Amino acid sequence: MIDVHCHLNLHKFDEDYDEVIKDAKQAGVTTIINTGTSIVSSKKAVKLANQYENLYAIVGIHPHHADKVTESHPERSLAGGGRVEGSPEEAERDSSASPQNDNIDWLEKLEMLAKEPNVVGIGEIGMDYYSYKSNGIVEKKLQEDAFRKQIELSIKLKLPLQIHTRLAWEDTLGIILEYKNQLQNPPGMFHCYSGSIEFTRKVLDAGFYVGFDGNITYQGIPPGESTSLLELVSFVPMDRIVTETDSPFLTPEPHRGRRNTPSYVILVGEAIAKLKRISFQKVQEQTTQNAHLLFNLKPNT
Repeated sequence: MIDVHCHLNLHKFDEDYDEVIKDAKQAGVTTIINTGTSIVSSKKAVKLANQYENLYAIVGIHPHHADKVTESHPERSLAGGGRVEGSPEEAERDSSASPQNDNIDWLEKLEMLAKEPNVVGIGEIGMDYYSYKSNGIVEKKLQEDAFRKQIELSIKLKLPLQIHTRLAWEDTLGIILEYKNQLQNPPGMFHCYSGSIEFTRKVLDAGFYVGFDGNITYQGIPPGESTSLLELVSFVPMDRIVTETDSPFLTPEPHRGRRNTPSYVILVGEAIAKLKRISFQKVQEQTTQNAHLLFNLKPNT
């Protein structure tokens, strides 16, 4: 299995990321992609990718860091594609990060990171209209500006996108489609997927892949949304699905409430197999093939 989106670069893994990586490999996770949400966490993602075989990095500025792109206050986290479950991410989010300053060369720094050999995408980037307790909603124009600049960087460097969107589906896709003819083929993936069936059709028609996480094992419909994740897993064809954990968030059942780790991507695969009524081996083979195609993965050391 491949975990295409986790955050081993956050403080919850400071003490034992080496053990966590080894445990994942022993569980059958062949490849891990570590995703940045700021310049600081993107730097750490690159550092880890350079230290471990078959561990890669994706670098970018999360939409709720669009007003906090300086490096003076390393954030604790603003990951969590955000399907809240008692909001474990709230305890991690840094409320002390300094506002964006004029003339900060964050985009230049991001480009330097993105040119590192083990970087396979730009993300997690997008639009997010959910009001977090510690952050509220970042001004939409700031989000859009950061989003567009990073899409344009992905085009320049020929890297796929890893998209975060929450309660901002149409705006997110609308911006992306303005660049449709310039994006990679395939153009990228929507991380921690949610949305309506109608929106999902648009995402698939645009060539994107869809990432599912441990929250597909939860009951009910996420706040602010209209369609259950179970319906979405059933609807999306296997040749467009990739598996992820969003560690340390969104821990799948039966471990919900504990810290999530990349090893639990196996449980995500098993849940998909059950919902699709196919073998776990089929899920493993297809999602691995999808991830390799999407991110052009090559062995790294």
